[in-house]
Amino acid sequence: MEHNGYNLYRDRFSRSIRGVLIGLVCNVVLAAVKTIVGIIGHSYALIADGIESIMDIFSSAIVLGGIKIGSIPADENHPYGHGRAESLAAMIVSLALLMVAAGIAVESVREIFNPHHMPAAFTLVVLVIVVFIKETLFRFLFSVGRDVDSLSVKTDAWHHRSDALTSIAAFIGISMALIGGKGYECADDWAALAASTILAFNGSILLKKAVAEIMDHAPNPRTEEAVRAIASQVSGVVTIEKCRVRKSGLQLFVDIHVEVNANMQVIEAHGIAHRVKDALMLSSFGVADVLVHIEPALSDKH
Repeated sequence: MEHNGYNLYRDRFSRSIRGVLIGLVCNVVLAAVKTIVGIIGHSYALIADGIESIMDIFSSAIVLGGIKIGSIPADENHPYGHGRAESLAAMIVSLALLMVAAGIAVESVREIFNPHHMPAAFTLVVLVIVVFIKETLFRFLFSVGRDVDSLSVKTDAWHHRSDALTSIAAFIGISMALIGGKGYECADDWAALAASTILAFNGSILLKKAVAEIMDHAPNPRTEEAVRAIASQVSGVVTIEKCRVRKSGLQLFVDIHVEVNANMQVIEAHGIAHRVKDALMLSSFGVADVLVHIEPALSDKH
């Protein structure tokens, strides 16, 4: 029988897949446009921006794979399911972002010390369009990631924001080169170098969050408080002794110690444990499973 947590999970899964796919398709188009226009318009900053979009295509594909693998049901070898695949995908994407940042930085420094053509003015028009599209994608995908509580989706969203920031940096650099004229051609490359710094900063933050999730970092304290509150409202519960909540993919797993009347019969206490589990799995937190441990209360507080 399907419980509310399962239905919520399916909704989160569908929204995550749909959001990432939209971003992936946009990245394919933008990567091609930026790279081609950058080559024609002699703008390394725009080419670097295009390379970052190409990496975004691969990162989105990794996120999709992580979400799909994470949706595979529990089996004999994975009794808690495959949700960690989503956290692993977020970590891989973060590392890819750091590698892209390093590559752009190295190439930017090389271009700064090598004379090249002045970037073309029409590249600015392309950048304005790119910034608008990328910022819109960031807001949309980050909203989805926040609603479904998916780190990999939020990481993918930040790739779009990083792309928007690199495009802004490219716009500033190209504008300075065009305004300054001869001798200012390298302003475009300095912009690409600045963009790589932004990418590295965001990549390091996202990597830290991904590692924390893989290491079973506790969710937001408000989540545990809400779980305790729901369990405490179940008839027969005296108090909650311990409560541990961990996140795996798009779902939560709860271990909770419930105190009941010490003189209660085992069958009654067993019934309370089931009611606590049902209450949590019917909640809006996407709880996949609950382990309830019954403890005798030292004094009945009811």
